[in-house]
Amino acid sequence: MEQQSYIENIQQQLPEGATGSQVVRKNRYVIDIRTESLLQMASHLYHNLRFRFIIASAFESKQGFEILYHFSDDEAGSIISLHVIMPHDKPEVDSLANMFSGANWIEREMREILGITFRNHPEPEKLLSEGNWAEGVYPYRKNYKS
Repeated sequence: MEQQSYIENIQQQLPEGATGSQVVRKNRYVIDIRTESLLQMASHLYHNLRFRFIIASAFESKQGFEILYHFSDDEAGSIISLHVIMPHDKPEVDSLANMFSGANWIEREMREILGITFRNHPEPEKLLSEGNWAEGVYPYRKNYKS
């Protein structure tokens, strides 16, 4: 598949899920998606376009809590990141850990350091913080004023 057609394919196959996209550089794309579309988008990338899940990264911005889910087409050398933004007052999204075992630890880490809830996570136990900081304390939160 030609590089630009990845985005076109996703927009055609899942038109309600994508809210925007950008080409960061050759073979590097970011697709802004609705949080409720994450499982469907990730499944489409994996099953139909043959991308593999690499990792996810999260941060808090003035817009809310943002996660980039990174996927790779190793053969073509392409990376697509699915980008979701969750509101400050309700940072939650469906877990990818049931689809990709590699999402398990990173989602648990994001939960502990940012307070993001991953719905239906198969193993929500603490990974890092047990005894390291108080319950309800999220060390990477910036506490932006609304």
